[in-house]
Amino acid sequence: MSEKIIFKTGEATVLAAEGQYTDAMPEILIGDVNGPVGQAFANLMGQTAGHTRMFAIRACNQQVRPATLMVPKVTMKSSAYVNLFGGVVQSATADAVLDCVIEGIIPRDQVNNLCIISLIWIDPECAKDPNLDEKDLYHTNYEATKLAIKRALNDEPTIDELIANRHTIKHDMFDPDA
Repeated sequence: MSEKIIFKTGEATVLAAEGQYTDAMPEILIGDVNGPVGQAFANLMGQTAGHTRMFAIRACNQQVRPATLMVPKVTMKSSAYVNLFGGVVQSATADAVLDCVIEGIIPRDQVNNLCIISLIWIDPECAKDPNLDEKDLYHTNYEATKLAIKRALNDEPTIDELIANRHTIKHDMFDPDA
């Protein structure tokens, strides 16, 4: 059996195709069901208005392993937004998790002992865009979820990388030196 995974975090950003609002930025928490991640997972099972949580499923009756709970980062204010979250993005998330198992990123011998919490952001403009490319929304969320899981399980970025880039990499939304 591979090393027990207790508490790992990862994030990734995959940018949208030109003219789309389909950037994906999942934040992943993965760990043993009998540890702090499992406790957090169970605590998130309740619903709050505008923040519907759901399992990642590939299709009805096809919940992925490890069990993955999708949690929206922003308030869902329309059925169109809920449909994107519970359709395209749910499909992308489930496929990414399963492919991480198939590719050996997630140890297969631990799939029933792990759980994943995936914080998911969908730009509210997606639900309003008549030209929304759902395939791009799928692609960005699939790729970003796989990358976030890989980074979580590989402890990336390393502390050495973070220290080395401290003064060269700036936050995309704010530069304190500007």
